[in-house]
Amino acid sequence: MAASVEMTEADQIKTFKDFLVHYNKLSELCFNDCVHDFTSRTLRSTEEKCIANCMDKYLRTNQRVSQRFHEFQMVANENMMALAQKSGNPS
Repeated sequence: MAASVEMTEADQIKTFKDFLVHYNKLSELCFNDCVHDFTSRTLRSTEEKCIANCMDKYLRTNQRVSQRFHEFQMVANENMMALAQKSGNPS
């Protein structure tokens, strides 16, 4: 039981680290693409709009890629099961 709790904690830590990697990548990408004026402490409205659009596009793309990957995995699993049943090895 303790091993499964540790595994769950390890999975949670890995998930959080993955989230932080994606968050930092998104922040850097959108900052580099959208922020060009460093003469003011505040963002211009055009920069804010650019950042919002950049974040939205990145998140939508990431969601779509994840969805397609999931669909691909489902088809691959179904094909493997069908092949295993054909060969008489239902595992």
